[in-house]
Amino acid sequence: MGGRAGMSGKVLASFILIVTVIFGSAVWWFQTRAYYAPVKATAPAAKIRLKGLSGGVTPLLIADFEGIDADSSPLRFRACFTTPVSLPVLTERFESYEAATPLRGPGWFDCFDAAGISAALEEGHALAFLGEANTPYGIDRIVAIYGDGRGFAWPQMNPCGAAAFSGAPLPQGCPPAPDRN
Repeated sequence: MGGRAGMSGKVLASFILIVTVIFGSAVWWFQTRAYYAPVKATAPAAKIRLKGLSGGVTPLLIADFEGIDADSSPLRFRACFTTPVSLPVLTERFESYEAATPLRGPGWFDCFDAAGISAALEEGHALAFLGEANTPYGIDRIVAIYGDGRGFAWPQMNPCGAAAFSGAPLPQGCPPAPDRN
């Protein structure tokens, strides 16, 4: 009788282990891979634009574009590219972005290193610019450019979005929040 009970326990333990591995793999895949898709260099999302000091948004001349995005969240876009436009020209023409905080991307998207970009911004090796504001509402597209022409773009929640999404009163100067019903 002990032999059958021991065998049933092994079968049950094996079943639990297999289910756990399958479930864990599924969770990992959905969190890191399922929703992301490559962004083609010809797609509208691949057009890197910067907000000019005099208003308006201007396309930035870029090459070597690599990007990913997902429909599941407006915060999942990440892009890497190069530009021949120098930092002095960019600072003369485009709006800087003081509170740039690169969001970590999935580990397999090798060209985007949020920690490295953050360090470069803090040390002055890269400068951040406002790409586009409130696209969609409460989310800004941020563009960071290194002195050697490497560039990165990501979405970042702005103070208007943080307030709107939390239900807090909007800070002064925010456009009206869209109706979320």
